Amino acid sequence: MVTLGELAKQLGGSVQGDESCQIHSLGTLADAQTGQIAFLANAKYRQYVEQTNASAVIVAPAQASLCPGNALIIDNPYLAFAKVAQLLDTTPKASCDIASSAVIGEGVVLGEGVSIGANTVIESGVQLADHVTIGANCFIGKHAKVGAHTQLWSNVSIYHRVEIGEHCLVQANTVIGSDGFGYANDAGTWVKIPQLGTVVIGNRVEIGACTTIDRGALENTIIEDNCIIDNQVQIAHNVQLGYGSAMAACSVIAGSTKVGKHCIIAGLVGINGHIEIADGTSFTGMTMVTKNIKESGLYSSGIPALNNKEWRRNASRYKHLDAMYKRLQELEKTVEQLQSGQS
Repeated sequence: MVTLGELAKQLGGSVQGDESCQIHSLGTLADAQTGQIAFLANAKYRQYVEQTNASAVIVAPAQASLCPGNALIIDNPYLAFAKVAQLLDTTPKASCDIASSAVIGEGVVLGEGVSIGANTVIESGVQLADHVTIGANCFIGKHAKVGAHTQLWSNVSIYHRVEIGEHCLVQANTVIGSDGFGYANDAGTWVKIPQLGTVVIGNRVEIGACTTIDRGALENTIIEDNCIIDNQVQIAHNVQLGYGSAMAACSVIAGSTKVGKHCIIAGLVGINGHIEIADGTSFTGMTMVTKNIKESGLYSSGIPALNNKEWRRNASRYKHLDAMYKRLQELEKTVEQLQSGQS
């Protein structure tokens, strides 16, 4: 429980109405009840402001007049909502203390306040810094390092020599440091190439559930500070993901690609291997990236859904595209000849 005045002080905003108003949780403008705080960040929800049962609303200065009751006035309501959500977060820790069923190998270094969940295996030489939290049924391979205040949820597997920075969050069932997809072909027989690098993850990185990040073949796979990675993402060996970049669900990056800083990769994007993406580049959903992107900007290639008849008609014509192009070239030549003859 916190007062509206206390929230304003912590977030650098101001209060319209009762500073002593008690807030215990958040809600939407449409469904919030007494004791909850809602927010207005999108103009299409303005209609709900006067009707809301929320005890207070987070609004920008320009919308403060819309609120008949209490308001927390701040320049960026959505960012303020995120910070209030952190302050009022009731999510439990992945584990508390060190479970008796945890298996801890020789030479493991445990910092202060480390928690390890039931049935988790920590192999020899691992270093867990202060206040690391490891959920149930996790595996931490030999000589891996996990930075202070990082939390792993249940069933996370961290392979040998992987390094994870401070204040990171890894959701359940994610695998970090598995072998990259490296093979040579010997007359039809695949010969495995041992993946001798590792994965190095920076600070304040969040990784979603069921995501895989492969270790490098010779050099390391690198995820720089402040990246956010969604569920079911695949990052291949030797990839470098630049500072502050974001990847949405089901996107993939093939091996040895370098993604710049502050890039945004939407869902179901596929990025080819051995290419470079400029800082500040964004890709919309289902974009296929096959070559270097040298200039930042917004890129797209996915085809929006059509009704089936229209799609089938377009698809059937696609195979004639080359022939149509050649006919168009011939027609252009004919037009040029006719025009030159008239002149």
